[in-house]
Amino acid sequence: MDRKGGRGEMTFLEHFQELRMRLVRAVLGLLVAFVAVIPFMDRVMRLLVAPYYRYLPEGQKSLAYTQVTEIFFVYMKIAMVLAVFLAAPWIFYQLWAFISPGLKPAERRWAVPFVLATSLFFMGGVVFCYLVILPLTFKFFFQFNEGFTNVVTISYFWNFEIVFLLGMGLTFETPILIFLLTRLGLVSTGTLARKFKWAVLGSFVISAVITPSGDPVTQTAVAVPLILLYGLGLLISWMFRRRDAPAPA
Repeated sequence: MDRKGGRGEMTFLEHFQELRMRLVRAVLGLLVAFVAVIPFMDRVMRLLVAPYYRYLPEGQKSLAYTQVTEIFFVYMKIAMVLAVFLAAPWIFYQLWAFISPGLKPAERRWAVPFVLATSLFFMGGVVFCYLVILPLTFKFFFQFNEGFTNVVTISYFWNFEIVFLLGMGLTFETPILIFLLTRLGLVSTGTLARKFKWAVLGSFVISAVITPSGDPVTQTAVAVPLILLYGLGLLISWMFRRRDAPAPA
């Protein structure tokens, strides 16, 4: 890695000091974001439980707790996850500032758009899960559990919801994954196009797993965005394919 200003390569000790400085700055930014979100945790919690309470049977109890400190630690976990999202641009900048001197000019041009696209697709998946997947999921299970008393702890609820949110956020990274595979020469646009019918089938299988209600309308509402993401990945694959790479076998 070169020094800034072109004064020669950095020594191992200088690399280590630079890495330590970037890590310290990243952690400080995370702590600032964590402290900043604490006053808003009541509002954040009401937002998170809104899909749950929308279909909670009338007369049923709200979220419960089994330990005195349970609610406090759940709030701290939520605050930390939210702080990571808010501080992500600052953390990515510290990472970029550390590795950019060692990148080629072409690689530097790709880095920022790649990080932005990755973040936007992930957040899009999280928002889609919150607005569509979670309400449908809670509706199905509350209807299925009709006649039984609902006693769900706040810890179980948070663990249940975060898995859905993160899972759908990662699923929405499909176009980015296709872009990487294409740039690495591991797949071609033609191969992806020929596998489109399997992508459609896979999307409905994934939607059936995510939405266990068995309702075809619900499953289609989930599968269609996944198919569109694959189609978008095909377009990106064609636009940014490697012209100099041989087609994979």
